Amino acid sequence: MNPTTETTSARRWPSAGITRVPAWIYSDPAIYRRELDEFFAGDSWSFVGLEAEVPEPGTFKRTWIADRQVIVTRDGDGIHVVENRCSHRGGAIVWKNRGQARTLTCPYHQWAFDLKGGCRGVSLARGVQGEGGMPADFAMKEHDLRKLRVARVGGSIWASFSDRVPAFEDYCGPLAMQRLTRLMPGRPLRLLGQSRQLIPCNWKLYYENNRDPYHGTLLHTFFITFGLYRADSRHATSPQQGGMHSVNVAAPGERKGDGSLTRELKRFKDIRLNDMETVQFADEYGDGEMTAMQLFPGAFIQQHANVLAVRVIVPKGVRETEVDWTYFGYADDDERMQRIRLKQANLLGPSGFVSIDDSELLKQLQRQVEGYPESQAVLEMGGQGVEPQVTMATEVGLRAFYQYYRERLGL
Repeated sequence: MNPTTETTSARRWPSAGITRVPAWIYSDPAIYRRELDEFFAGDSWSFVGLEAEVPEPGTFKRTWIADRQVIVTRDGDGIHVVENRCSHRGGAIVWKNRGQARTLTCPYHQWAFDLKGGCRGVSLARGVQGEGGMPADFAMKEHDLRKLRVARVGGSIWASFSDRVPAFEDYCGPLAMQRLTRLMPGRPLRLLGQSRQLIPCNWKLYYENNRDPYHGTLLHTFFITFGLYRADSRHATSPQQGGMHSVNVAAPGERKGDGSLTRELKRFKDIRLNDMETVQFADEYGDGEMTAMQLFPGAFIQQHANVLAVRVIVPKGVRETEVDWTYFGYADDDERMQRIRLKQANLLGPSGFVSIDDSELLKQLQRQVEGYPESQAVLEMGGQGVEPQVTMATEVGLRAFYQYYRERLGL
């Protein structure tokens, strides 16, 4: 039997527990299907957009929660999220990423729905010249689109397929909510831009990468070259809600003055950018801190210098991941701050000065884990526990995640 296609029941997690991660979880189709159903379509909240993307009644946005399309709409009563799947034959109703509409009409048989997802029209329901049509007891109200739960926080929109998942604030926990509302405090947000990329790797490899401060100053020399992030900076890594989420907070200006690191940085002292505004940090929150937090299953909210972004993991198969980036600022930003945010967005995204390193590395890593499905990753940097740590030299965020992951899937 091909080791990448064995059933889940034949797999066993290594006896060492959360300090070891088996490579087969990145290529097993049965595991992947369970992840989509249990995590993304299960008891979780997913980021689906900014209120600024549906600014007025009659506007909509199409997006994805893993392999399921959803539509974010606004009408006179507020914001709604419905599944982009016609209740008649299951076809996609909306085919473009954003637009304006009074109703949502399926192109296949012209069934029509209001912006809340209520079924409002069925073509030829009474038949033609007395023939055909729907039965007399057919009730349109029984054929609404599937409606998702919606939470709105500081201009962001979150949705869930589950009726059982806790309220969004309880799902996140106090620290994650505090860091989220620090960046989204209720000031009107401005959409600055979006980008999208496909990375040939399993979604968990990308998820791990964003929980892993250990690699930050090793892989990303751009960070240390321009002082955006250093190994001797104050850094706190805090798993939350049993490992479901993780909050990373760094203060690049607070350094321990490690002599060996300072000597290492001298290698880059002559490197300059033509436009240094791209890497100059304006302390707009008054605490000198940067934030990178992960809200399970697929949202990452980050502040690197002055670029604010939400990136969302969209699994596209066991070996492919789409990453959708949304860059934002505040509606009352002055011209200079808006310019800085746009320039610093070049750090991120598909060809970002920093993010491009991750994309290239993860592509190669997927090949390796598939080639050696019975191998194991070692997660012992910073010890073997899951308690918060004040250092970037740790893998506690990964250990905590896999503790939660194993419990949720029963592995």
